[in-house]
Amino acid sequence: MSSEADRITELARMTNPGGSERGPVEVRPITNWTYFNSTRTATYGFLAALPLFVIYELGILLANSGQMMSIRVGADVWMKRLLAWFGGTGWMALGIAVLIIGGVIYWTERNNRPPIVSRYFGLIIGESVIYAVVLAFMVGGVVGLLFGVWMVPDAMLQTMQRIGLPHQLALSIGAGLYEELVFRVILVGGLFLLINRFVSKRTTAYIIAAVIGAFIFSLVHYTGSMGDPFQFSSFTFRFLFGLALNGVFLVRGFAVAAWTHALYDVFVVTGGFG
Repeated sequence: MSSEADRITELARMTNPGGSERGPVEVRPITNWTYFNSTRTATYGFLAALPLFVIYELGILLANSGQMMSIRVGADVWMKRLLAWFGGTGWMALGIAVLIIGGVIYWTERNNRPPIVSRYFGLIIGESVIYAVVLAFMVGGVVGLLFGVWMVPDAMLQTMQRIGLPHQLALSIGAGLYEELVFRVILVGGLFLLINRFVSKRTTAYIIAAVIGAFIFSLVHYTGSMGDPFQFSSFTFRFLFGLALNGVFLVRGFAVAAWTHALYDVFVVTGGFG
């Protein structure tokens, strides 16, 4: 039980910027569950991610049908390669991996699990729509001031225009799920734990991790056969947008961050930003 208590304390410190930087954090079970504290939990993160997972996997399967080369989100390919490294391939292995993740989350939150309220999932999508639009125009405005270029539609269309709209929509959904999992949860979370061993202030450690994570997040969009030609303006847009998504993830959790990212990409490929 002590290791479980230590884990909960660690998570509480990461998500409580207003708390003590050094002192112990008292973790008490939440008895007054609201929309905001419920949807920040791993339980809602997992459940809200399932529709993205299903839509992406079915969409990419249909879009790649009859194609000589399968096009997938890079972060998805990395995760599948990692799964294959452990000996798991195919739909059965993928399904088992999802069940294991769900089981781990169910177990870790067994003593402090939020109630499942169906309307919260609609609110997550609505909240994410607002963030996607606001962040796009905020970041696009900053880049516009710096470079004189309106970047909201241009930051990803160079690559997306090479393929059809169904494929674009599938990739947009997949990017929201897999890129948030890889870059926000695994990369930034892992960097935070590493940096915090050498930097005592937790807020400082998270900022450093977020900046490094956003830099890598932006850079990978210019690698591989589907990578965009490098432009400093689009790199800056993606870097700033990655920082913004780190903020959404820290404040609102994985569910809202993943849907915000996915909906932003959908708006871009459908011309929702003009």
